[in-house]
This record gives sequence, C-alpha cells and structure tokens, in this order.
Amino acid sequence: MGTSTIAGVVRAICSAMWLTLKSSVLPHPTRQQWLDIAQGFLERAQFPNCIGALDGKHIPVKKPLNSGSQYYNYKQFFSVVLLALANTNYRFIIVDIGSYGSTADARIFMASRMGRWLQFDQLDVPQPASLPGSTGPPAPYVAVGDEAFALSSHLMRPFPQRSLDGKRRNFNYRLSRARRFVECAFGIFSNKWWVFQLAIQLAPQNVNVVIKACVVLHNYIRTYEATPDEDTQVYSPPSGGEALLLGRSGYARLRVRELLADYFISPIGSIPFHQ
Repeated sequence: MGTSTIAGVVRAICSAMWLTLKSSVLPHPTRQQWLDIAQGFLERAQFPNCIGALDGKHIPVKKPLNSGSQYYNYKQFFSVVLLALANTNYRFIIVDIGSYGSTADARIFMASRMGRWLQFDQLDVPQPASLPGSTGPPAPYVAVGDEAFALSSHLMRPFPQRSLDGKRRNFNYRLSRARRFVECAFGIFSNKWWVFQLAIQLAPQNVNVVIKACVVLHNYIRTYEATPDEDTQVYSPPSGGEALLLGRSGYARLRVRELLADYFISPIGSIPFHQ
C-alpha cells in the first residue's frame, strides 16, 4: 500500500472510533454525574466540591510545513495540546484537542468550549453547597488547576509562592492532591498508546484525529477494564449560611479560595499536612 492510502485508512478508522465511542465514554456529564465526580475527589483527595482536575499535555509532532513557531512550545519541541478535565478514575471528562503548542494553557482554556461552558454555567454543574460538616456559606463546585491557569469562581489555582503562610501552604498541598489525578491520567494515557512516545509524523489535522481516537479508547478502558488504582504507583507526580457572591470580580474569586483555605485548617476539614 502507498503512504497516502495507509494515511487514509488510519484517518478513517480513528474517525470511526471517535464517532462510535464518544457518546458513551465521553458524554456531557449530568448534574448527578458531577456530584459523583465531586464525591470521588472528596473520598480520594479530601478536596470537597471539586468537579475535575484540569491540565494541558503537549503531544509531540513533526514540525508542520510553513507553520513558523506556532507549534513550538516552551519545552522546545513542536506540539499540539490536549487540554483535559479528569476525574479520580483517571478518565477524561471534557477535552479540547489541537491547539498550537506555543499557546499557554490558560489562553487555550479561555478560548475553548470547555472554558466558555464553565464561565457561563452551561455544564449543569450543581449549585453551591456547604462544605462537609460545615455550617458556613455554601461554596461553588470548582475545577482545580496549576499556577498556569487564572483564578476564577469556577477554577481554583494555588496561592502564589511569594505569599505563603501556613494556611496557604496547606491549601496548595490539598489542591495538589486533587490536581495529581489529571497528571496521572496523562501518564497512563501516553504510556498506553506508544504513538505519543515520539513526534507524530502526520499533518496536524490527522494528529488531532489520532488523539481523539486514543482519548475515547483510554476512557473505554478506564470505564470497563481498569481498576481505580491501577498504574498509579508508576505515574504519581511529585508533589449553610448565606451563599457567596459568585460574580466575575476578583474579590469573589479570592473569597472562594479563602473559604476553602480556612476550611482546610478547621477541625472538620483538616487532614495531616506533609510539608
């Protein structure tokens, strides 16, 4: 077979996988499914009201023709980005595939459908709820990300390193416990599918089709064949009052983070903190 024929077969098979499996293994979560995801983060990471861990993974690619530096990332190789929200079973909940490697994760998130859906409350995320055992104000359900993302009322990031006291260090520790699930998911994903071990020798549009197929296959395996703790030892990275006002102001965002930080050092919300 010629190269173009093989490329066409791969593209057709990967597209068929995506179209066939997406609705069953990568559906839009219902409100009850968001609650189930949050329960998983409470039980496995002790982070309440969390609906997913967010991060971006750079998929190495051969430099596309006439692309300049669009695909050249800060790690000094050419890539496209897989942005994903993951649960505690290392499944992808929502993905955005194919952004230029030179684009920052935060910009990709804000421009993605995922970011817009969260920003404008279009994902049927549950209404704010009291933190477990707390009589304080209800807290919103949030995703967690690293310092590359912007703080918002629906996305928590760590406190800046320059202004850490005991409470804030503890918050960052708790957030990292929750965020590691997406890093583990990426580790399992890239080691399961060896196509991601070297730069993919395909045009960007075909790379995106391959990534889509591997995403749904990953979720299929995590849903039907894997156990929750499988492979984690290999891929673990280093390490009721009045509702809060959830407007877009920076003050509202800071209040949500401070509420969680206070809860994590309270008698009902604390766990052993390893510095």
